[in-house]
Amino acid sequence: VAWRSAARFLQAPIEEGVELICAGHLSLYAPRGEYQLVVRQTEVAGVGSLLEELERRKTMLSKEGLFDPARRRPLPYLPRAVGLVTSPTGAARRDIERTLLARYPCRIILCPARVQGDEAAAELVRALRTLDRHPEVDVIIFGRGGGAFEDLLPFSDEAVVRAVAACATPVVSAVGHEPDTPLCDLAADARAATPTAAAELVVPDKADLE
Repeated sequence: VAWRSAARFLQAPIEEGVELICAGHLSLYAPRGEYQLVVRQTEVAGVGSLLEELERRKTMLSKEGLFDPARRRPLPYLPRAVGLVTSPTGAARRDIERTLLARYPCRIILCPARVQGDEAAAELVRALRTLDRHPEVDVIIFGRGGGAFEDLLPFSDEAVVRAVAACATPVVSAVGHEPDTPLCDLAADARAATPTAAAELVVPDKADLE
């Protein structure tokens, strides 16, 4: 139960279908042996709490200027080599490499990293920094294929977003599919709706060049 006097001050709204973590105190109606939890605080549980944290992180990084469109640099027209940060066994790698080689055969330098799970963020940061130091890499494609909301969380990790923003080499974010917008999309120099679209973005079509 949430009494009217307290309900209007609750942080998370009480609505049908929302999973909440509630805090308060127990009350006992002795004649019937009935207990109630008298709610004084609420917060959204599960995915809702993750969304709240991502919104807080987005606001903080935005205030620091990491998402400022003025920071975005143009992509090179004819890259000497394309750096690729993704899973070495995922479909995204195959799609990107196939598209790049069909459009404009160029050197592809893969720096593999996990793209989900607890270790993914640290590996993504390490791979980005490695390719950013490579003397021939002129552009980096950074991403993975689609997945559940939780699977894409490493691409909204604060350290990962900062690593994308800190790259001296232009970065194309290609995470998931069109509806997915992890925070690294906002820090990258360009965003592609899919990994295949990222490959089309970083190299011209050889037929057009001919």
